Amino acid sequence: MEPPPTPQADRIAAALRQISAGFAALADAVSADPAEPPEEDRHRALITEWGEQGLTRAEASALFRKHGFSPQAAGGWVRGDWLEVRGDGRRYLTERSLRWRAEQEEPE
Repeated sequence: MEPPPTPQADRIAAALRQISAGFAALADAVSADPAEPPEEDRHRALITEWGEQGLTRAEASALFRKHGFSPQAAGGWVRGDWLEVRGDGRRYLTERSLRWRAEQEEPE
């Protein structure tokens, strides 16, 4: 049986996750297609296609990929309160996401 992780081990694991996310973002930036729509446009398209339906983890990952994001980006969306995982295990856009999308449609 393994001993429980120490506070130092928890901090190291958290730092490694941040490094990993940074490498994923760097890889995305390096491999970005200049013909691809800007990130904000892709966010809007993803949120529009998602709508108010709940998606499984696999469906959400596929949708993120379809719009040019790594599936791991969903974790950042959860931490930023753009996405939530409900009791049924499905992923849903939060009110914040839906409100942002509605604001994008309002004429200036």
